Amino acid sequence: MSTEIKNIFVVGLDPFNLQLLRSVRNADNYAFHGLLDYDEIAGARSFDMEALLEKARGILRAFDGEVHAIVGYWDFPTVLMMPILRTEFGLRGPSLESVLMCEHKYLARLEQKRVVPNQVPGFELVDPFDAAVEDGVGLDYPYWVKPVKAHSSLLGFRIDKLDDLRRALPKIREGIDRFADPLDVIMGYANFPEDMARIHGAHCIAEEIISRGHQCTLEGYVFEGDVEVYGIVDSHRGPNEASLERYEYPSHLPEPIKERMRESARLILKDTGLDDSPFNMEFYYHEGDDSLSLLEINARISKSHSPIFDKVEGVPHKEVMIDVALGRRPDYPARRGRFNYAAKFMPRLYGQHDEAVVTHAPSNDEIHVIAKRFPGTDINLHLREGMRLGEMSADHRDSYSYELADIFMGANRREDLDSDFAALMEALDIRIDGERMGPQ
Repeated sequence: MSTEIKNIFVVGLDPFNLQLLRSVRNADNYAFHGLLDYDEIAGARSFDMEALLEKARGILRAFDGEVHAIVGYWDFPTVLMMPILRTEFGLRGPSLESVLMCEHKYLARLEQKRVVPNQVPGFELVDPFDAAVEDGVGLDYPYWVKPVKAHSSLLGFRIDKLDDLRRALPKIREGIDRFADPLDVIMGYANFPEDMARIHGAHCIAEEIISRGHQCTLEGYVFEGDVEVYGIVDSHRGPNEASLERYEYPSHLPEPIKERMRESARLILKDTGLDDSPFNMEFYYHEGDDSLSLLEINARISKSHSPIFDKVEGVPHKEVMIDVALGRRPDYPARRGRFNYAAKFMPRLYGQHDEAVVTHAPSNDEIHVIAKRFPGTDINLHLREGMRLGEMSADHRDSYSYELADIFMGANRREDLDSDFAALMEALDIRIDGERMGPQ
């Protein structure tokens, strides 16, 4: 008897992630269809949310067949669009309200403070357009100011003194509409009390800095009310303590500390009401006082982790995203991978260098040849020879740095990851204003 092919619509489907989707188990039983283009939902300078939702609805209505699932691995606005579309088309997935209680930084902090108060930093709602905020906020220095919803640390600023805040505010005011306008549209679909609904998308959150210690991310899912964590990934930040330089799997944290994080995840997610959804949750472990701090929750898989799960488990964790959307309890981790360890490296250039020019970068053919010298390596370069760094996509830079590439590598010894990466960077020979870029 033939197996029914499941039609799975993927928001912002791109070639790199399509390849990973096709490597999940039972992939022959799935037909993957794009729902909106990457440039529309990730790379765009602005998002006309109602127009994007209506275009997606049109694609789904026009499809000649049954739609079985809508999935996505991009951050904003994808993660908040999917609950709206799933509800309208009768598909499985979490409620919009529960996703917002994870993704909206201020609403999430209110909920987290109620459930795990000792793991939440001090925080405060900030209206960047209020002239009074230029005289400061009610937190001690240093602290972060960032939009209540953005992605990739965009418009996030470390504030060490009042002048830092005064310099950051004009930049926030100039760019926050990219996130504020679509968030306001999405909030209009949510059934929230008036005091929560009044927090408009142009608000920011100020919160005490917790980015010291060991950072890691729990990858898991909620299925029919059960919270499961199937993997923990270590995160390594750069010298500015803000920009991420490497993800590494599996985590080297001791098991008792991991279990404390899992228990916090269970408490928080049950309280938000998130169900039938993948999630990732970021923590810091502070060895000095043996404490945990919760950084953030995302109601989706981390796409950045998918290739490194694939190298260690033999199956990308996109399989979890698909299983949950189709109403199946995931069977993960798969434990059938080629390597014992894997990492995603994000080499960066720090500082403000919009006018700097890429004076040498390998061609696609050269990248292919270099990658073959390092088994288990995938390279996505974010620049090309002759370009100014100011031309780089906004998704590949934050307020303090430029991300030059995504480099995924596997190894059977943890220490080999660093040495292999150093050799790879030398082979790539990326030069900016004549200076060779190497490991940080």
